[in-house]
Amino acid sequence: MAIYKKGDNWYIDYYLKGRRKRKKIGHSKKLAEQVLKDVQVKIVKREYLGVLEEKKVLFEEYSEQYRDYAKVNKSLSTYERRDKINIDHLTSFFRGKYLFEIDAPMIENFKAARLEKVAPATVNRELACLKHMYTKALEWDLVKESPAKAVKLLKEPPGRLRYLMPEEVQRLLELCARHIKPIVVTAVNTGMRKSEILNLRWSEVDLKNRKIVVINTKNNESRVIPINRTLYQELLAMPRSKEKQYVFSAGNGLPYGDVKKGFSAAVKKAGIEDFRFHDLRHTFGSHMMMRGVNLKTVQQIMGHKDIKMTMRYSHLSPEYVQDAVERLDTLWTPYGHQGEIKEIENSYKVLN
Repeated sequence: MAIYKKGDNWYIDYYLKGRRKRKKIGHSKKLAEQVLKDVQVKIVKREYLGVLEEKKVLFEEYSEQYRDYAKVNKSLSTYERRDKINIDHLTSFFRGKYLFEIDAPMIENFKAARLEKVAPATVNRELACLKHMYTKALEWDLVKESPAKAVKLLKEPPGRLRYLMPEEVQRLLELCARHIKPIVVTAVNTGMRKSEILNLRWSEVDLKNRKIVVINTKNNESRVIPINRTLYQELLAMPRSKEKQYVFSAGNGLPYGDVKKGFSAAVKKAGIEDFRFHDLRHTFGSHMMMRGVNLKTVQQIMGHKDIKMTMRYSHLSPEYVQDAVERLDTLWTPYGHQGEIKEIENSYKVLN
């Protein structure tokens, strides 16, 4: 713990719960010294003497505070489709309990109760939400520790991986309605999520340099996606105007709310079974891997935060494992020399 000066202001520097904290105090060195002493006393009381009482914050009260945080710090689609629902289920179960009253056995009971109604993947998403809620509660000094830390996630079965072959994609495109086809073309040529496509603006499309800058992503981070010739021709043929902000919009200029009905109709006409819009994203990832694109590139284009998500497609690349071990060829002798390899192969043919 220390004080230091930066410019005209004094700062305090200390650690709280293993995290470094720096706060600006003002122009007075004496005041900074006094504030630091106060912080030291509070930390000692809370962490070593235990004289401070737990804050009585009901879970349902805190959940509203966390909702406000999620709305601001997460993408709208993530909040609406995931966090909002997760918080509702958590609040229903832990209502009436103070944050400090909830312990690991209670959370295990929640896990068991939810597992009777929903899949392990859903339970894990709700547990992940609860863990993050307590992480923020720690940062906001509402609890001393997180009871969720000791709770392990459930084992999940492998994720669904359904994709179309080229002839199926062609048949689907031929049977798509006029307003659905460009959306499907975009999906299979970029791997973008449905929400990203439907909310895509012309200001994010650079036809001159053939790239799309995706702003409204699931991870709340931007990424650049190249535009190939097929998509370039499709976008070039679409009507544009200064008044029209969204690439895919209805007559009122607003983006389509959803295209589920039109897409499902085209899938049915094409005779394709068990196929959802999100599977177009899997189609993109699968064929990228089957054409030898490396994992990191696929991860970057698809916007996967964790490469484990991209690894689902790796088994589709027949060259993937072979290429990995062949990288060692140049290290060893005599097999690192192509001429000697040919000589050995020829000798083997003679013997057989």
